[in-house]
Amino acid sequence: MSQQFDLIAIGGGSGGLAVAEKAAQLGRRVAVVESGQLGGTCVNAGCVPKKVMWYGANLASAAADAAGYGVRVRTDGIDWPTLVAGRNQYVANINSYWDGYVEDQGITRIQGQAQFVDAKTIAVAGQHYSADHIVIATGGRPIVPRMPGAELGITSDGFFALSEQPKRVAIIGGGYIGVELAGVMRALGTEITIVALEDRVLALFDPMISEVLAETMTADGMTLRLEFEVAALAQDSDGLALVARDGERLGGFDTLLWAVGRAPNTRDLNLEAAGVTVQPNGLIPVDAYQNTNVPGVYALGDVTGREPLTPVAIAAGRRLGERVFGGKADLKLDYENIPTVVFAHPPIGKVGLTEPEARERFGDTLTVYETRFTPMRYALNAHGPKTAMKLICTGPEERVVGIHLIGDGVDEMLQGFAVAVNMGATKADFDATVAIHPTSAEELVTLKVPVRRPGEST
Repeated sequence: MSQQFDLIAIGGGSGGLAVAEKAAQLGRRVAVVESGQLGGTCVNAGCVPKKVMWYGANLASAAADAAGYGVRVRTDGIDWPTLVAGRNQYVANINSYWDGYVEDQGITRIQGQAQFVDAKTIAVAGQHYSADHIVIATGGRPIVPRMPGAELGITSDGFFALSEQPKRVAIIGGGYIGVELAGVMRALGTEITIVALEDRVLALFDPMISEVLAETMTADGMTLRLEFEVAALAQDSDGLALVARDGERLGGFDTLLWAVGRAPNTRDLNLEAAGVTVQPNGLIPVDAYQNTNVPGVYALGDVTGREPLTPVAIAAGRRLGERVFGGKADLKLDYENIPTVVFAHPPIGKVGLTEPEARERFGDTLTVYETRFTPMRYALNAHGPKTAMKLICTGPEERVVGIHLIGDGVDEMLQGFAVAVNMGATKADFDATVAIHPTSAEELVTLKVPVRRPGEST
């Protein structure tokens, strides 16, 4: 005999909790299935613990810069165990909150690994549960490539399990995760080498971002080894080593960290029993309304391969709950112009199209504005990361279709500008806005001379 629910969310991360919460608020009987802690990757091994470490790294950098402002600061390195203990307690507090909140909302929590029995039924630890609506929101896991010695490397999960600060680290991968962890560890005093197959870090971002970030990383003492194809990891007498396809060897590391992407957690769900279509890479195709090919079975978040960001999963989950149970048949998430931030050192923000993407979509109708400067934060320091900004506009009305930022504070300033982009703001709208002075953000509303006009190539 199956226990019956109106909705079952498989996965107690951001997306699963969001759709479950909305359905419960609309008076439905709801269950959430989770094999680990509630909160998913974001809370337990992603956004939240990373941001705590990022704040610690920022404070370390600020302490090093304080003398330029006449502030007498004496430091004795990083107490890694204290930082880790505080971070873990912060995460535990959030876990505790979610445990209580789910109970308060009347949501049934089912602990364990879910597997489909059919399109309306799942099994967890031998018990069957049924619902007319089942949402797959199981997130992803770090990828470890198959190659000799691959097990010698840790992943981002392993990073959050480190009880001692590593001294010399090679990070394999120059994307989001690699860049963020590199910045944190370097600011805390670790020697960092970034190894990437691509010819630039953050290869999916606007070229200006990659360029300025690489300059900043190099100035901070990081080593960038780009277009380096790793074929094996090895243990040498002087530490861990990376072996390239052409035989080149980089060695002397105490930690190797895989940051080459994430794979969807779908392989253990027995999706074939429900008839759900799955791509060879494990992603689940969905339409604009999060529907899979099977009526009543939905997928959202990282398992769909669409904008793998926590707020996206939350927004998609809430809209799905409103659509299915709230009578809003046309409600769906608009995946255009989703803002995102990389918590590098300094942070990076973007919304809309990169310049190459915009040129491909709009041709030679682009007008591009750009600025680079040293922010006032470093006015009394001998060094400091540059801030760079790019505004991409299209058509005679110069509608803003892309904003790309790197520099101190851009993580906080982007949210408001993202609202403007989603409202269809033009360069004239930006120009008509009175600047807040002195700030870095004012540069976005005072740009005057374009670096590229319509018809000019990048």
